[in-house]
Amino acid sequence: MEKLKIAAIGLGARGASIISDLLLGMNNITITAVCDIYQDRTQNAAQKIETATGTRPYATTNYQDVLVRSDVDAVLIMSDWLSHIPIAMNAMKHGKAVGMEVGGAYTLEDCYALVRTWEETQVPFMFLENCCYGKTEMMVMNMVKQGLFGEIVHCAGGYHHDLRSEIAHGKENRHYRLQNYLTRNAENYPTHELGPIAQILNINRGNRFLTLTSVASCAKGMNTYAQNNPQTVDPKLATATFAQGDIVTTIITCAGGQTITLTLDTTLPRGYSRGFTVRGTLGMYCEDNHSIYLEQDFTEADHWNWAVQWNNAEKYMQKYCHPTWVAYEQNGICGGHGGMDGLVYGEFFECVRQARPCPIDVYDAAAWMAVTPLSEASIAMGGAPVAFPDFTHGAWISRTTEE
Repeated sequence: MEKLKIAAIGLGARGASIISDLLLGMNNITITAVCDIYQDRTQNAAQKIETATGTRPYATTNYQDVLVRSDVDAVLIMSDWLSHIPIAMNAMKHGKAVGMEVGGAYTLEDCYALVRTWEETQVPFMFLENCCYGKTEMMVMNMVKQGLFGEIVHCAGGYHHDLRSEIAHGKENRHYRLQNYLTRNAENYPTHELGPIAQILNINRGNRFLTLTSVASCAKGMNTYAQNNPQTVDPKLATATFAQGDIVTTIITCAGGQTITLTLDTTLPRGYSRGFTVRGTLGMYCEDNHSIYLEQDFTEADHWNWAVQWNNAEKYMQKYCHPTWVAYEQNGICGGHGGMDGLVYGEFFECVRQARPCPIDVYDAAAWMAVTPLSEASIAMGGAPVAFPDFTHGAWISRTTEE
């Protein structure tokens, strides 16, 4: 079978790790081109690939050079948030399949433009949300589809990730988060938690987001962090005005009647969690204590002493592990983030190779990324509700989960 020819665009921390930890170990692709606006990153990636494979890929600092090459079948967009959609649109116009990494959009028009470009070109596009392929998320989805949680009423999730060091050292690490946190106040990274929830709620496939409301706390975490680390952090950040609130809370309503709560929590001390929570009429899952409560399995008295059941989700994994993960563990897990990266990238490559629809499509990308500009508007208006666009133009009513 001929290998899929891949170009990697964006070679910062995410791009470099994807190449080293995943792509170089995959035998069904070959990396024919690499690109980053910083030449040292481009040359380092090219050298790493040449050392591992014996062949040096084409290297450039201009992504447009990649899109005109005949030895590129698909591009992986792993650059900064601001460039994701423009690069994706240009790639599709050049007939290159697109695997696009995650992040929030900057405007609703960007989301509409992405959708229009795909509709005009029909070039394969997949949003590379790896958390949709998490082992626990897929187990819970499997249980939901089997009816074990009953009718789903509410879901919650968050990006609970202490990023103070990464943000504070954004200038020297050439990382885009610092400027975003100084200038924007939004739910800026919603898709890790929202992706699995959207799939459970069949968003864009019989259900859709209707409204969004967001509020933000004050911004104190980054100033305090800079004040407490004067030897390593730019002292200007100790008194800088950060626009981004420390905690952003977003509530989304759905056409099916469900509600979703999202929390952005990245500039105060805490442990990592995506806060994945699913509530149904017959049971629930909660990530923070990794527990499942099914009405059929417990008595009414159990809820008074539920702490003894914390971390009980593993026993359900034995029976309800998603078939995708059963096969994955048998064949060998690859890539970072516990294997999620290997699944999402592998799925994209196989969809392109087999010319079948990508499971996380352009309508999903637009809806999930739109949370950022919508939340920015809602926060600016004191938490006023805003209407959620229907990027499917009404097709969500008849689309199915198989599409």
